[in-house]
Formats: sequence, structure tokens, C-alpha cells
Amino acid sequence: MHTQNAESLLTRSNTNYAMDINKKGRDSVKVSQSPRKPLIYYYIIAMIALMLLNALVFPMLNTVQVNEVSYDEFLRMVDQKQLHEVSMDDAQIVFTTKAQDGTLTYYKTGRWPDDTLVDRLYASGAAFAAQIPTQASPLMEFLTSWVLPLAFFLVIGQLLTRYMTKRMGGSNALSFGKSNAKIYIESQTGKTFEDVAGEDEAKEALREIVDFLHQPERYKSIGAKLPKGALLVGPPGTGKTLLAKAVAGEAKVPFFSLAGSEFVEMFVGMGAAKVRDLFKQATEKAPCIVFIDEIDTIGKKRDGANGLGGNDEREQTLNQLLTEMDGFDATKGVVILAATNRPDSLDKALLRPGRFDRRIPVELPDLAGRIAILKVHAKDVKMEADIDFATIGHATSGASGAELANIINEAALRAVRMGREKVAQSDLEESVELVIAGYQRKGAVINERDKKIIAYHEIGHALVAARIKDAAPVHKITIIPRTSGALGYTMQVEEEERVLMSKQDAINQLTILTAGRAAEEVVFSSITSGASNDIEKATSIARAMVTRYGMSEHFDMVALEQVINPYLGSDGSMVCSSETAARVDAEVGDIIRRAHKQAIEVLQNNRALMDKLAMHLLEKETITGEEFQAILKEYDGANATVIA
Repeated sequence: MHTQNAESLLTRSNTNYAMDINKKGRDSVKVSQSPRKPLIYYYIIAMIALMLLNALVFPMLNTVQVNEVSYDEFLRMVDQKQLHEVSMDDAQIVFTTKAQDGTLTYYKTGRWPDDTLVDRLYASGAAFAAQIPTQASPLMEFLTSWVLPLAFFLVIGQLLTRYMTKRMGGSNALSFGKSNAKIYIESQTGKTFEDVAGEDEAKEALREIVDFLHQPERYKSIGAKLPKGALLVGPPGTGKTLLAKAVAGEAKVPFFSLAGSEFVEMFVGMGAAKVRDLFKQATEKAPCIVFIDEIDTIGKKRDGANGLGGNDEREQTLNQLLTEMDGFDATKGVVILAATNRPDSLDKALLRPGRFDRRIPVELPDLAGRIAILKVHAKDVKMEADIDFATIGHATSGASGAELANIINEAALRAVRMGREKVAQSDLEESVELVIAGYQRKGAVINERDKKIIAYHEIGHALVAARIKDAAPVHKITIIPRTSGALGYTMQVEEEERVLMSKQDAINQLTILTAGRAAEEVVFSSITSGASNDIEKATSIARAMVTRYGMSEHFDMVALEQVINPYLGSDGSMVCSSETAARVDAEVGDIIRRAHKQAIEVLQNNRALMDKLAMHLLEKETITGEEFQAILKEYDGANATVIA
């Protein structure tokens, strides 16, 4: 049972689109030792093993077991017609007997002068012949005994080497010093500024780079130099990678794309070699754009891990990157673009002028930006003619471009599930709720008592939101459980885009958040665990009021908390003494208690209206904002309720 404000419900995600074409045939950077040289030792060992096998093991395996008998026993077996085949040479006689199951048994005996032997063998019916010694040609014997087995071992060795190469890191293990950057040529990027919506400021800052690549003489004539690097900074999912591709698409120049993690190798110095190879290729392809995604992987501060030793490979890679950015000539038209959502972790030497000259924020889109993004992603989706993107834009305050794209896709999937050929407005609204709270748990069984508590809890949120001044209007109330764990929720949607929060706005949010628990207390004189999410959010807002926003009666405009990374939603760290922290906790509790008390007063003054709304919600399970407002107006007109 959670109060869900659309402004704070959408999580952050990052969607990168890539069409990768690996460039092959580049010259690799020379290293001090060839990686294939150790294979010679394996080949020598294989040859020695093969010689021993040919000399000792194979002859033993190929030998057939032969029983030796006396000559008189041989004659007795001839007379009894037990022989199957007989062959002889000048020294011995070899013969076989055949059992009923076809098994052959081999015998041998010494040769004895006997003129009657041929007649006796003929009479016995055995097949016999004089054995003619044969010997294969030396060339064939050499091929079958040495060349073929050796070739077999070489093939097995190559297969094992490739397998181990993949296990040790793919093709990079034997491609020392190659950057393996993905290259997008003009006809294959497929992205322009028309494909990027909601980031007008970032596009404006990047248009100058595009113009320089188109008309370098215009800038050279006045003495201006192209910025060597531009750092795209923003939350995940805001389109940093898409912007970089759009710059290359607009400029119609080659586009090198790779992630910072691709520079990380198991051998010290290999990352630096890759950096050298990357800049060598970029210089040869100039004018071009080099894009390094997640540059914080290799660009972290060189602080020696707080004196406990650093990462030699990563630091050497960073040092090489700094050197290469200093060394190449910007007038040739090589532009370095990089993206990160952790600018606080980057080394200061990387951010100074002459390296990354520009820092371009790629922030979450505003209302107009969200509407534009929704329309961009809806271009390839069949939509009904009466789609209102403005309503969806209002309901998705705080959403990133990737989340808006996901909402359009979820709406299309829902339309297919419902058997429609086009996406309707209801599909978009349901997809917003799906992203906020997850799928409906239609099979969940809730007993009547708990269901009644949930209904009053959610009506408490909605009623207080309607009765206090300047609160966001209620858009929807539901007690249908969701897969996110919510047993119900109340959605509020701001009528206008707001970028500032006043102290009264914060208090209003706290009052609405505590109203669910207040309704339980007023109606049932008890409390449940259903307000856990409300309590968490209320505590976060109240603490921010005291430690970050200067909305405290005791501490005034004193910063007591430092936010390390605003883009990843990380919690702040306290920058005060333990005594001050205890006072902060006490004031946070006082702020929440005052808001809770106000919520109880509002609900007590509107008890009859709360009962009517709760019964209606129990019957319908979901109430729209229009239905909610209609019941309020009807009740106020009939009873002239005093608005708190």
C-alpha cells in the first residue's frame, strides 16, 4: 500500500544502440615477446611423445596373440580338419581355427621338412598359401608413421590454442595492442539529430563540432581551434551514446566506438598499447570522431587506492590516454567524445582544458522533451488517432529517454495481448503503471478485512491530497496488488512542470505520505506494515529538508550532508559530528510527527467522506481521478464540508 508520485517512481536504465562492424587487418603494436613463440616447445614435446608411442606402444597394441604348438599337434589338427587358414614361410607356419561363433584363434609352429604336407592340407579343406613377404615403400611408411600423426597433433594443438584464447579473453588474448574499436561509416550509422529528442541544449552544444568538421576553414581563418574532447555527463538512459552517434551521422565522418572496459587487459601495458593503436587509426581516418563509453572505467582518479597501492594497468592506460590527447593535432579534425554517469570519479588531469575542453550535461527531459521522445519512439508503432502524448508526459515526470522508449514498447505488447491492431490510450496509461508498479497480480487472494484496510489506506492518501492546498491532483487510486509488492497505490500527476520544491511542498508531500497510516489509526485504531514504503520516502524527504535544503528551524542554511553522485541516485554522506547527527535525527522525527498529526486532523474532519470513498473503492477496486473528483464535488455540495 504505497503512495506513488510519478515524479519519483521511475527507475533509471541505460539503452545503447550499436551496429558493430569490426575493422580487421590493422597493424598491431610491437611487444617485447611474441605470444606464439612458446608453442614451439609444445610441438617439440608432441614429437618426442609421438616417437615413443611409435617405438613402444603402437607395436604392442597392433600385435595379435598367437599360441605356439608343436609340429605333431599341427599335423593332428590338419588330419582332424580343424584348420581354417594356413600360411607359411621358410621359418614357420601360421594357421587359424574358426569357432562356431566365427572367432579366430591364431597358432604357429616351426617349419619341418615334409613332402606330404601339401597333400594333407589339400585333403583337410583348409585354405593355404605360401606367405610372400611384403614391405611398404619408405615414403608411404614415413607418411603413415610420422607425417599423419604429427599433422593430427598439430591440428589438435591449434584447436586447443583457440579454445584457450577464447577462455582467456576472446580474440584480444592474441591481438596485443589492437584497440578492436567498432567503426561506423557514414551509410551505416543511421542516426542524426532528428533521432534525438528532449536534449536540445546538448544538441546545440554539439552542433558546433559538426559545423567545424563540415567547414574547418571558417574556424581556422579566425584562429579558433576545435575542442579536442567533449564529455557527455548525465544519468543512465538519457541518450549519451545516441548523441555521439548522431554527431557522427550529422558530420558524415567515420565514427570509432568502444567502451572503457575494452582497454582493460590482464597484462600490464596492453591497455596503453590499445590507446596508441586507437589514436593511430583515428589520425589515419581524420576527420573522424572517437567515442569512449563509460570512460570512468579507465579514467578514475590516480589516488593510489588511499595509499594501499593502485592499479598499474589502469593507471598506465590513463597516462597513455592523457599523453595521446596532448599529442594529436586538433586541426586535423579528430574529436574525442566520452560518456559517463560518474563524473565525480574522473581524474582532474583528464578534465582540464586541452583534453576534455567541454562538459555537456545530458539531463532528464522536461515535459516538452518527454512528449517529443514519446513521439519519436512512436513513429514506427501503429497508434490510434486520438493518442494524447501530453497526458503520458505529465504522468512520467522524471523518466529518462530509455524508460519512455520502454513505455511505448510495453504499450505495443499490451495491444497485441488485447487483440488490437493499434495502440490505444489505455495501453499507454497501463504501460506507465506497469513501469511504476509492475504487472497486476490478478490471482492474489486477499481476505476482506485486509482489503478493507488497504482501501482506507489508499483513500487516506487521496483525500488528504485533495484537501490540502497546492497538492498535485489525484490521477488514479487502485487496490489491485502489483508484482512490485504494492498492495495498492495512489498516483498523483502534477498539472505543470515544476523544477523547484518549496518548504510547503515538502511538508505537503510528508502529510500525504503519512495519511495512509493516519487512516488506519482513525478507522481501525491500529496500524499495519502496509505503510513501510511511505515511511521510507517520508524519512528521505524530511532528512533532505534538514541536511541539504536548509529547511530546518535549528540548523538554518548549514550543509550537513554531501551528495556524491546525483546521477546515480546515491545516498549522501553526513559531514557533521555525531552529536549534530543525533540532533538531525531528532528534528527529522519532529517534522514527520507534525505532518502525521496534520494528516490525522484532516481525516477526522472528513470521516464520513472517507467512509463513502472507501466503500466505492472496495466495490470498484480502481477509481480514476475524474471519478474521485466527482464524488468530492457531490459530497461537498450536499454537506458543505469545510476544507482543511
